[in-house]
Amino acid sequence: MLSIRFRRSFALFYGIGMLMAVTSPGMPAAHAQEPNEIDIKNFMFSPMALTVKAGTTVTWKNMDGEPHTVVNDAGVFHSAALDQNDTYQFKFDKPGVYKVFCGIHPYMKATITVQ
Repeated sequence: MLSIRFRRSFALFYGIGMLMAVTSPGMPAAHAQEPNEIDIKNFMFSPMALTVKAGTTVTWKNMDGEPHTVVNDAGVFHSAALDQNDTYQFKFDKPGVYKVFCGIHPYMKATITVQ
């Protein structure tokens, strides 16, 4: 059985180590997601569901090292292949529910609800 002193010391050093790892200057900065932006990262759309008002422009940004596309299942829009850091924008003028997927990786799915 571990002593209380050992457990407290371990917890303290573990916490300090985690804090140092998070605040280390050599760590890459996290991408700050803009409103109405969908990141494509780790072969997922993030967020996977977004609700916007009619007239809103949504931007998709590919953060992966692999190309992706943004395709509406009803054929309303279809992007070219997006390389890393490329973006695609579409202005949603009409209310409705828009199903989106990656044409290269069709298991990647998202839903845009326009009010």
